[in-house]
Amino acid sequence: MSHTFHIPVLGLGYSIDTPLKVARYGISSSMSIVDDELIERMREYHSKQNNEHYAPLAKSLPDSRARRITAYLNLVNDVVNDQFEKLKNEPFEAGSNLCRYFELLPETSQLRQGYELMMEFPEGERKTIFQNILRHNMVKGSIDVNIMAKVDKMNFSADGEYTGDINTDALASLRGFAESKLQSSVVLSAGMNPRLYSYIETFNDFFPDQDGVTRKKIILKVSDFRSAFIQAKFLAKKGLWVSEFRIESGLNCGGHAFATEGFLLGPILEEFKEKRSLMREELYELYQAALKQKNIEYTAFPPQRFSVQGGIGTSTENEFLLKNYQLDGTGWGSPFLLVPEVTNVDETTLAQLSTAGEEEYYISNASPLGILFNNFKPSSANSQRLERLEKGRPGSPCTKKFLCTNTEFTAQPICTASREYQNLKIQQLEASQLPQDDYEQQFNEITEKICLCEGLCSATYIKYGINKPKENIAVAICPGPNLAYFNNVYSLDDMVKHIYGKLDLLGKISRPHVFIKELNLYIDYLQTDLNTHIKNIQDKKSKQLTKFKLQLQDGINYYKDLFAQTPEYAIEFLQAVRNDLAIAENKLNAILL
Repeated sequence: MSHTFHIPVLGLGYSIDTPLKVARYGISSSMSIVDDELIERMREYHSKQNNEHYAPLAKSLPDSRARRITAYLNLVNDVVNDQFEKLKNEPFEAGSNLCRYFELLPETSQLRQGYELMMEFPEGERKTIFQNILRHNMVKGSIDVNIMAKVDKMNFSADGEYTGDINTDALASLRGFAESKLQSSVVLSAGMNPRLYSYIETFNDFFPDQDGVTRKKIILKVSDFRSAFIQAKFLAKKGLWVSEFRIESGLNCGGHAFATEGFLLGPILEEFKEKRSLMREELYELYQAALKQKNIEYTAFPPQRFSVQGGIGTSTENEFLLKNYQLDGTGWGSPFLLVPEVTNVDETTLAQLSTAGEEEYYISNASPLGILFNNFKPSSANSQRLERLEKGRPGSPCTKKFLCTNTEFTAQPICTASREYQNLKIQQLEASQLPQDDYEQQFNEITEKICLCEGLCSATYIKYGINKPKENIAVAICPGPNLAYFNNVYSLDDMVKHIYGKLDLLGKISRPHVFIKELNLYIDYLQTDLNTHIKNIQDKKSKQLTKFKLQLQDGINYYKDLFAQTPEYAIEFLQAVRNDLAIAENKLNAILL
């Protein structure tokens, strides 16, 4: 890999075409393939932008979801390949995209060092040979796709017939990727889906070919070692190798937040560091046995990467995580929302993000999936939700139906953000005759849900001017809390320089260390959870909260030891971290269970 960082998936639309903007420079990124409506519109847009023929794939066509995804991924693949070849053939002249490719690389990169050495050569045959060697060793960024494994809606025909297990949303998405020309990875996130994982086994591209090349690889996004090992073993027994574990903070991240049971990022990374070799050996044995059963000859030990993402904000943190936990890479997501040449954020939302403070970012229950969701108070989707409440019309029209999971009132699932569901639920609530405080709490919980299917695409349509007449243009956005410390709009070059320590975009902004920020998010989460159950706390819940608190204390003790033996940090910084730890510990001790 050219770079030591990647850009994770950002919502539905925010990174839907990011590879078209960064892959030619060797930067890997991920696109969501949840929304085939968005994907089809992006295929039309980018086909026209690149003078490619566009033939619509109607929703009514057989297997339209998978076919739309395949067609778009093939287009992205072809355009990126064309961009990359053109870039490689440019002259090594100041200001060229070819020079930009090398100048974006970290200074530790052998390719970057070779480029700088070549630029000092006098003109002549030796310099030309050197330039051709550099061109030959250039690598484009990976065009990866992301599937939320458990967002796997069942689908029905017009006459109400179930279309079958292989046509559920997640499986159709996987098929779309598997049948594409891409040679890249699928990132599986949001937990384990055995049916989806088993379906991967039906596609040859996920197995080594006769030359030992696995055209399509698997990346697991995980938040703890135990679940990572369980999922990887399930796959290895089918002859499927996990090429990378992306370890993500449970709360200090963008998008949906999957809180652990009080396990903090530092101790989780420590466990991966201690156990990764043994895990790899056990997985390899299972993997080899499964390949043998399939008559696949492959004895090499396939590479396995480990990376971390969620809340990283400085080059010092970036370097520390890479070195201390022996990681292969880091993920930088939310900061790229402030880089217009990389992601799709409309001008209004971009201006809001670039000036927002910590109080504007919060963990909410706005997702119809019933999973915690990182939210942004000034978003137009949140404003629209409140306006509808004032008019006595809670909920959203449900047009895309990707997040329809609730069958409380209907035979077929509906979405908890929909007007239909919220009206039915409020009627039920009114009939229950609860005390006013309890009524208001439950009413707010019902009406907090927002439409993510449309909201997470709107900014893309607005930016490209392709929104349809009367289409809802309210923008939902889900940045991580770390974005509060980035208060400007940046170029790709400046953000990459910031990651690698060549430029400091934060200046003198006061910002807690990535580990401290996550710790405080977990303490707040514990306090909120306790407040929610305080009136009627059961023994089981009490034990769970006590265990959660003890786990946080273990994490604090780990950090005390860690920062006591970390000489690369400045004394003033270490003192500040110790002070922050002491404050957090006092805050935790004040929570009485």
